[in-house]
Amino acid sequence: MRTRRDAPGLSGKSVVVVGATSGIGRATALRAAGGGAAVVLFARRSDALAALVERIRGNGGRAHAVTGDVARPGDLERLAAEAEATFGPIDVWITNAGVGSIGLFWEVPIDDHARVVATNLEGAMRGAHTALRRFVPRGSGVLVHTASVESVVPLAYQASYAATKAGLLSLTRSLRHELRLAGAGGVSVSAVLPWAVRTPFWRHAGNHAGRALRLPLMDEPELIADAVLRAAVAPRERVAVGWKARASLLAYRLAPRATARAAADLSHARLLQGAPSPPSSGAVHETMRDAATAAEEPRSRR
Repeated sequence: MRTRRDAPGLSGKSVVVVGATSGIGRATALRAAGGGAAVVLFARRSDALAALVERIRGNGGRAHAVTGDVARPGDLERLAAEAEATFGPIDVWITNAGVGSIGLFWEVPIDDHARVVATNLEGAMRGAHTALRRFVPRGSGVLVHTASVESVVPLAYQASYAATKAGLLSLTRSLRHELRLAGAGGVSVSAVLPWAVRTPFWRHAGNHAGRALRLPLMDEPELIADAVLRAAVAPRERVAVGWKARASLLAYRLAPRATARAAADLSHARLLQGAPSPPSSGAVHETMRDAATAAEEPRSRR
């Protein structure tokens, strides 16, 4: 199962992947297992988790699945307990679960916004709390958050999603300083900031805009997974993934107002080109019975 492209430096490590059944999380789990890590997979869909575990084990890897919801109190503590019971102390905790709802902020139901926050930010905070209470006393461990370019450059029609990603980057920065002040030098926290990625997210997002939204030149999830696992081995505060992410962040640093306006205009233009879409909460509140692989996302929508 191991290949030159799989995760170097993770052999023998115990890696928890939260939000593991599609897109970036799935690619990360496969890469980590291919690099010799023992992976513990967490998501809401039991069937997709079981299929992923079967694939990893069939290729000689080690995997264990835990079904749950990041927004439900107790589920992430149960995940950590099962991970430790199965593979020993957790070395790397990867936060990847995320949902979104597309539309003008005031036209998206407030319960959808609240659920986006509960999953993307509160869920990440619960995971960080669970992981760090294990890492800090032990003096080692790496926490990696899958953030977004929207942590810095928000897009129109994704207000609550952008807000959660900005919060995730701020959480990462604050935790790094708290760890420094606490003398926990062996514990690290990183945020990975990708551009738009070709995953089922776009099909599963809630939509109250009347049209589907997909951004151009989407990256493949494997590119992001590689960056996530590099951050797990050599942590940095913020990792921009790919030339589009790096260019966006540089442009924002040089001309923030113009860049933010251009990003909003891009989102608006792409929405006008999108296929008609009826009002839906998508997978914001409930899972969708859908393919687990990002490979089935049509490339024509890039």
